[in-house]
Amino acid sequence: MESALKSFRVMAYIVGVMLLALVAAMVLKYGFGEAAGVAIIGPLHGFLYAIYLLAALNLGLKARWSWVYLLGVLLAGTIPFLSFVVERKVTQRVHREIAAASS
Repeated sequence: MESALKSFRVMAYIVGVMLLALVAAMVLKYGFGEAAGVAIIGPLHGFLYAIYLLAALNLGLKARWSWVYLLGVLLAGTIPFLSFVVERKVTQRVHREIAAASS
């Protein structure tokens, strides 16, 4: 489960940063007419979000999360800053589960 957690954490940070970059690019597009950023960052974020979904699904299946909790984690990559908060909570939860299993 540790390797699944590591890939999830990396993707959560990458997707979170890319989402913030996408929001900034959208401000530039709709506020100042500069559309190049969205054309580049948008598809890149979409591709990386798909990888984030796979990493979260892999971790969720290994940790045997409920579907409701897993859905919340999956959606965290769509709201700015939320992927950082959820990553921290998921990491704490998985570490607690690993500690409980080894006791």
